[in-house]
Amino acid sequence: MKKLLFLLDTDPYPSVFDTVVAYDGGADRVAGYANVTPDNVGPLVDGTIFTRGGKDKQNTAIFVGGGDMTKGEALFEAVKKKFFGPFRVSAMLDSNGSNTTAAAGVALLAKAGKLKGKKAVVLAGTGPVGMRAAAFFGHEGAEVTITSREQARADNAAKSVEQRFGVKVKGIEAKDNAARAEAVKDADIVFAAGAIGVELLKADAWQNNPNISILADVNAQPPLGIEGVEAPDKGKDRDGKTAFGALGMGGLKLKLHRACIGKLFESSETVFDAEEIYALAKEMA
Repeated sequence: MKKLLFLLDTDPYPSVFDTVVAYDGGADRVAGYANVTPDNVGPLVDGTIFTRGGKDKQNTAIFVGGGDMTKGEALFEAVKKKFFGPFRVSAMLDSNGSNTTAAAGVALLAKAGKLKGKKAVVLAGTGPVGMRAAAFFGHEGAEVTITSREQARADNAAKSVEQRFGVKVKGIEAKDNAARAEAVKDADIVFAAGAIGVELLKADAWQNNPNISILADVNAQPPLGIEGVEAPDKGKDRDGKTAFGALGMGGLKLKLHRACIGKLFESSETVFDAEEIYALAKEMA
């Protein structure tokens, strides 16, 4: 019996990245559907749950992706609402790779040093990777702050994290290099989650800071988010700090993504959202 993965994408085209990783994770066939919304997903879910029966059903699974986590979350909820009784299949949410990226990053940092009681600052933390990283730091017992160029965006993101994950996060405005340097002045951990090619922190803001012990940057394309941290860094000592770059964290991210895909086919009831993905990341780190 073939392992079939149905990629339900909120974007105009199904993700090539997610398709490749799905095959590498063990799917025999991947069928991608674009522009999927909560309003039109019903027949697609019906096709997965009303065909195979018994243990055969575990060979069918759903992956919700796309570039917009807000749309992905709404679609994922619509998918799960269609399940009832034995009429369900395993499903995973990883819009824009946000769950696996944040989970891998924080899991590696948790392995590198104690997070409980530490002050963690997530720079440019209002995007999906930053918000999930903030949530994972919070679950580890860290005191978490996220920055944004606008106070309102920071506050809204902090509120969303608290509502979704039940952890308290502080949002602050940090429009420029000076403000971001001030934001990390008392931090133990700095996690840069900004957009591609946007430098968020100058080297002199952290190299001589006696408080900062761990740095991580998810940006792999220059200029990187944290000056002085290189993309391949994986627990590398830089000026007495433990540094992680995008490629250094990316190895675990890809292994985690593939592992989640494989586990979707172990039963018909598996759900991989942020919490489940992070738990697996900690096991794999």
